Amino acid sequence: MSAISQHANSHQISLTFSNPLSFTTPVNRPLSSYINLLSSPLPQKKIHSDHQRKKMGWTWKEKDLDLILVPFGFFIMCAYHLFLLYRYLKHPETTAIGYENHNKKAWVEKMLVFEAKDRGFCVAVLNGHLSASTSLTSISLVLCSLIGALLGNSSNSFTSSIILGDTSDSTNSIKYIAILSCFLLAFACFVQTTRHFVHGCFLISIPTGDVPVECIQTAVLRGSNFWALGLRALYFATILLLWIFGPIPMFVGSVVAVIILHCLDINKAPMIQYGTNKSTDNGGHLLRKIGHELTSVVEAFEHHGRP
Repeated sequence: MSAISQHANSHQISLTFSNPLSFTTPVNRPLSSYINLLSSPLPQKKIHSDHQRKKMGWTWKEKDLDLILVPFGFFIMCAYHLFLLYRYLKHPETTAIGYENHNKKAWVEKMLVFEAKDRGFCVAVLNGHLSASTSLTSISLVLCSLIGALLGNSSNSFTSSIILGDTSDSTNSIKYIAILSCFLLAFACFVQTTRHFVHGCFLISIPTGDVPVECIQTAVLRGSNFWALGLRALYFATILLLWIFGPIPMFVGSVVAVIILHCLDINKAPMIQYGTNKSTDNGGHLLRKIGHELTSVVEAFEHHGRP
C-alpha cells in the first residue's frame, strides 16, 4: 500500500512540473485533475465579432467618403476664390474682373462728355444689366423655394439607392441647407446689383451734369462687383447640387470647376489705355459756354425789346 501511494505521488509531482500552464505545485491535488487538464485543448484567441474589430482599430464605411471628399472639394473652391481675390486686389490687370472694371470706368468718363439729353443709349446699356440681374434674381428665388420644398420632403428612397456615401436624414438636411444658403446669397447679391445699376441710371441722366464722375463710377462698379459675387454663389450652389448624388461627383465637380474658372478669370490682354480726350472735352465745355451766352443774350434782348 505504501509503495502504491509513493508511486502515485511520484506521478503527481512529475505531472505538475511537466504542465506549462501551472505555476504552483500543490501536493494534495488529485491525479485525475491533471489528466483532465492535459486532455482539454489549449484556448485559442479568435476575433469573431465586429465589436472586437472596432476595439482594435478604425473600420472603413461608405459614409466616411462625405467626411473626406466634401470638405476637401469645398476647400479647393474656397482657396481658389481667395487666391482670385488676392490677385484682384494686388494685380487687377491680371484678372478678367479687373479688366472689365477698368473698361467700365472709362465708359462712364466717356459718356459724361455728352449732354444729358443725348445719354439715352447709356441708360439703355445699364437697363440691359438690370434685366439680366432681375432675371437671375427671380431664378434664385424660385430655386430657393424648390430647395425649401425638397427640404420639407422626408422621402429619400431614390437617393439612398444610387448614392455611394452617407444617405442619412441629417446629412441630406445639411446638403439642402447648404444649397439653400448659396441661392439666398446669390439672390441678395443680384438684388444689390439691381439697386446700384438703378442708382447709376439716375445719376447719369441728371440734366445739369453736376454729378462727379467718381459717384457714377462707384455705382456702376459696385453693381458689377455684386454681379460677379452673385455668379460665384451660383457656382458654389451648382457644386453643392452635385453633392446630392454623392461626395465623388461633388469632388470631381469642384476640381473641374476650378480648372474652368481659372481659364476664364485670367487675363493676358494688356489694359486699354484710354485717352482723356481733352480736345473733345474742351469742345463740349466750349459749346456749353456758347449756348449759355446765346441764351443770356436772347433773354436780354427779349427783356429790353418789350414795350
